[in-house]
Amino acid sequence: MSFPLLTATAALPAIGAIATAAVPAARRTAAKWLALLFSLATLALAITVLVRFDPDGDRYQLTESHSWIADFGVRYELGVDGIAVALIALTALLIPFIVLAGWHDADPLEKGSKRWRPTQGFFALILAVEAMVIISFEATDVFLFYIFFEAMLIPMYFLIGGFGDRAHKDGEEKAATQRSYAAVKFLLYNLAGGLIMLAAVIGLYVVAGNFSLTEIAQARANGELEMATSTERWLFLGFFFAFAVKAPLWPLHTWLPNAMQESTAPVAVLITAVVDKVGTFAMLRFCLQLFPEASKWATPVILVLAVISIIYGALLAVGQRDIKRLISYASISHFGFIVMGIFAMTSQGQSGATLYMVNHGISTAVLMLIAGFLISRRGSRLIADFGGVQKVAPVLAGTFLIGGLATLSLPGLAPFVSEFLVLVGTFTRYPVIGIIATFGIVLAALYTLVLYQRTMTGPVKPEVATMPDLRVREIAVVAPLVVLLVFLGVYPKPVTDIVNPAVKQTMSDVDMKDPQPEVEAAK
Repeated sequence: MSFPLLTATAALPAIGAIATAAVPAARRTAAKWLALLFSLATLALAITVLVRFDPDGDRYQLTESHSWIADFGVRYELGVDGIAVALIALTALLIPFIVLAGWHDADPLEKGSKRWRPTQGFFALILAVEAMVIISFEATDVFLFYIFFEAMLIPMYFLIGGFGDRAHKDGEEKAATQRSYAAVKFLLYNLAGGLIMLAAVIGLYVVAGNFSLTEIAQARANGELEMATSTERWLFLGFFFAFAVKAPLWPLHTWLPNAMQESTAPVAVLITAVVDKVGTFAMLRFCLQLFPEASKWATPVILVLAVISIIYGALLAVGQRDIKRLISYASISHFGFIVMGIFAMTSQGQSGATLYMVNHGISTAVLMLIAGFLISRRGSRLIADFGGVQKVAPVLAGTFLIGGLATLSLPGLAPFVSEFLVLVGTFTRYPVIGIIATFGIVLAALYTLVLYQRTMTGPVKPEVATMPDLRVREIAVVAPLVVLLVFLGVYPKPVTDIVNPAVKQTMSDVDMKDPQPEVEAAK
């Protein structure tokens, strides 16, 4: 029996969460180091998965399958394709930086204060989220996926509601109220999506007789499983609705700005760079593979929603006064690009969308974590409370600029390649949609550069005159991510080589081929 590598990769952070939570309350520092150790060990296992995965091999590799609830056809089935491997690597990479960035975020507000939850709980919840996200990427049993798709809401609820941002000027009582509102809104939106998906999961079982993604897809491909057109469309809508809430896609996005605004910066990164990726990943794995005809039927409407997300998110980002809300609306715009690439139904679009998931995770982590360091120094999230920071903290300002330039997809930084592929892939099949989406790039340049100008340039405000520059721990958090942004910006091949075969198989699932160019290249 081979070593269950996928199970170990998901189980290790779960064990770490339990071990961290069990550390005595007086040993805060020990809890932090233990969480960091488990996150690094999980990264080592994720790298092992990456190394052992063969892009040219079987579609799902490192598979595990065990009977779980036999009477209902539920199995413990795991397997990874290139898309899942890339996102597992992203998740495992970001968690150690999230732990380091949040090193003091769960400390007491002041000496002897009991107004803050235990440090152990904060880091244990982060590791619990990591475990659930990783197994969501690995699950090839629909019911197993659904359980962890929903279960990750519980630790996220407590991270948002119990360990929120300290940069409030209205007092702790009002801050706690706003955190609770954001946490409840996050939970209700995602629970609503999950309940609708549960109905679709049950409907899928009634039609197919089991929950195995691979068996259902194979039966459909062989003509052994027939779905009525109306049944397939209703089931597709049930799955897609839940994934669109998680993504988040307009108009189901409104929970995200509140959640990111009230969270600490590391938790905000956990939300948008890690957890939300489960939604877009699931569109590729489940919607397109299980319901190919319904996916093509819904494509025109979904593309319109994606374009609205792109333009709407960017426009609202331009008008924000709060740094975190600006970044959250920028993320809504970026997720619009990802969804557009998925449903453009071209290999360039889907490769770009997958690459965008990875690159957006890295670029958002850089920008949001630097914003968190900035906000913690000033004690305010309002853009108007800053000015002239680059003169007193040039390293902080420089890394903030790099994160911002990556957000607007500057050539030479990682998001440019993925955004370019998405736009090219969309334009070849839906030129009008592609043209409209390009306005999102212009708006991204506007909100990013205006944010930098208002916070970092101009006269030094008295409140920031003594602001310290990045400390060693903070540099250790952002420097590797900045290096990765540049590396993948000039050489994305290591990621595209992994995801492209999986994208080709997804294109085959929906029986779509790339449009032929109108003018053939000269030989």
